[in-house]
Amino acid sequence: MSEPAVGYRFKVEIEGHDLGVFTKVEGLGAKYEVLTVKEGGENSFVHKLPGRIEYDDLKLTRPVDEVSGNLAAWFTGYQDAIRRQQRLQLATASISAFNGDDKVVARWSLRGVFPVRYSGPSFEAGGSKLLTETLELSHQGFWG
Repeated sequence: MSEPAVGYRFKVEIEGHDLGVFTKVEGLGAKYEVLTVKEGGENSFVHKLPGRIEYDDLKLTRPVDEVSGNLAAWFTGYQDAIRRQQRLQLATASISAFNGDDKVVARWSLRGVFPVRYSGPSFEAGGSKLLTETLELSHQGFWG
């Protein structure tokens, strides 16, 4: 029997961009719209059919470090392309989960990835907690 993945061992890759090491990933999910069809003359039953699929946005969190500027630059790069009315280059991304022996147990590959929100750290003079930044990504589905 293989060893299962553990929640603290994972890797996020976004097509050729060094955006740093992420410490938390949330929102890896999808759901189908459910269509209900009421059949005429049959009052005790409603058909339920799968409709469009919708993918949840991902929320990635990482500590602030020397490559934090890469994250903000990648995010704002999309705005520059929009201003110039250029075609947006959507990325691919993957999230890999590892077991305790550094073996990849599962991988989620995402297509049509683009940033939707960036949140920088919150500063507090009397605090001593680790500064983090958050990147939210939208995508057009899983592949491979």
